[in-house]
Amino acid sequence: MKRIALIAGALAVLAALVAMLGGWWTPWASRYIQGVDVSWHQGPIDWRALAADDVAFAYIKASEGADHVDPRFAVNWREADAAGLRRGAYHFFTLCQPGARQAANFIAAVPRADGALPPALDLEHMGPCRRGPTMPDVIAEARIFLDRVEAHYGVRPIIYTTREFHDAHLTALTGERFWLRSLGVEPRFRQRDWIIWQHHNRGHKDGVNGPIDLNAFRGDAAALAAFASGATS
Repeated sequence: MKRIALIAGALAVLAALVAMLGGWWTPWASRYIQGVDVSWHQGPIDWRALAADDVAFAYIKASEGADHVDPRFAVNWREADAAGLRRGAYHFFTLCQPGARQAANFIAAVPRADGALPPALDLEHMGPCRRGPTMPDVIAEARIFLDRVEAHYGVRPIIYTTREFHDAHLTALTGERFWLRSLGVEPRFRQRDWIIWQHHNRGHKDGVNGPIDLNAFRGDAAALAAFASGATS
């Protein structure tokens, strides 16, 4: 048993190293439905080619902080839908502006759309803030964002986070669904709470020039459809 555990541990480390170095091997993710997340960093995307390369869903960056809107959000949002992908929008949360102002920025940028995936709140910014103080209570401000966005769209957002940010700020947070970054290996925190797993940060897909984040949805096609409909379980 000890030998098996050592081999499994070595494989997990190797997979993580390959992922970080831009390789393609994430064997545990292959049993899940595959998706991507994108922002202006990917530049113009051929969404039909992307959809044809084993991609079923996409999360698209919409906004950041209290006043920034991703310059490619509108076109990515429109073209992902035209390509037949299930799409969701995400907000990059900073520790430098109140949650209410950040929610207002997201809501102004993202239209209501039938069949969209739940909004996502990206919690990974560790600070410090260049101007003004860092928020003292991250969970409280994040909940303000979640509550206001849920009230507007009628569905509770999910939370994207890293192990570093989670352990620094979110250990006391309960009752939420998560999208977790864990390169190469299945998440080893919030193991019962995650819906989406970001398993690669330098993947390659048709229709995209350069690296792209790869994600796995924890469920089958019917579960993905239910997730898009706003089901909570």
